Amino acid sequence: MLDQAQGLRQMALKNLDSLDSKPRIITVTSGKGGVGKSNIVVNLSIALQKMGRKVMIFDADIGMGNDDIIMGCSSRYNVFDVISNGKEIEDVVINGPFGVKLLPGGSAIMKVEDLTEIQRNVFLNKLTALTGLDYIIMDTGAGVNKSVLGFIACCEDLIIVTTPEPTSLTDAYSLLKAVKHFKIKDSAKVIVNRSLDNNEANMTFNKFNNAVTKFLDMKLEYLGKISEDKKLAYAVRAQQPVILSYPTSESARDINSIASKIEGMNDKTSGMGIEGLFKKIFSIFS
Repeated sequence: MLDQAQGLRQMALKNLDSLDSKPRIITVTSGKGGVGKSNIVVNLSIALQKMGRKVMIFDADIGMGNDDIIMGCSSRYNVFDVISNGKEIEDVVINGPFGVKLLPGGSAIMKVEDLTEIQRNVFLNKLTALTGLDYIIMDTGAGVNKSVLGFIACCEDLIIVTTPEPTSLTDAYSLLKAVKHFKIKDSAKVIVNRSLDNNEANMTFNKFNNAVTKFLDMKLEYLGKISEDKKLAYAVRAQQPVILSYPTSESARDINSIASKIEGMNDKTSGMGIEGLFKKIFSIFS
């Protein structure tokens, strides 16, 4: 009996370890293009990785993904090559700065409805090679469309990137309006990019939060701002993440602050994991 009890305890601990290993899924998106979303995704991922977490970016910007360029890497394959061309997941995943992984999505998601059950199962089995991740951060396209809303539905945390510009705020509001209309999420987190100072960033969030709370009845949480910073522009042109090329810059400090908030607020045991993520993607996009 004692041996049996010990065995059950070991099984229970093993199951808990399995739960703990499931990464948390975060979708980062924006109402309009050109707000610096992909740059934020790459730098946040590196910041989390430097804090001891294992991060993989899933570049889900259909046909327009550029996270590899920002990371200074080159993507030869994408998810479609795993699903349809016999590639292993290790052939497709890129190892970027500080060990951050990048899984290029390409246009594979738009072909999900054409996949057979066998193809889906083979792909899901191949995903088991990706172990030990703490976060999967999905970088979507911008705007209100089926793919963006689908990826929002697949995540556990939604982050909206906006700037203080009225057009950016208006488009971000339109995106959340669609999210609310289709009952996808009732809360989101917000990053204000390219703000001149804390005062402008706080005013921007408060204005946005008041409108969203009043008319959409959604809860917003302010993650912080990223300063308008010449060092950030220099880094982008050099295809280097600012957090590595200018680690003491104001924008790098802002990114580290936001990464600390993300790390502090998440319950690591509640992630759906990468297999759960793609099962949900297959379900939504079919």
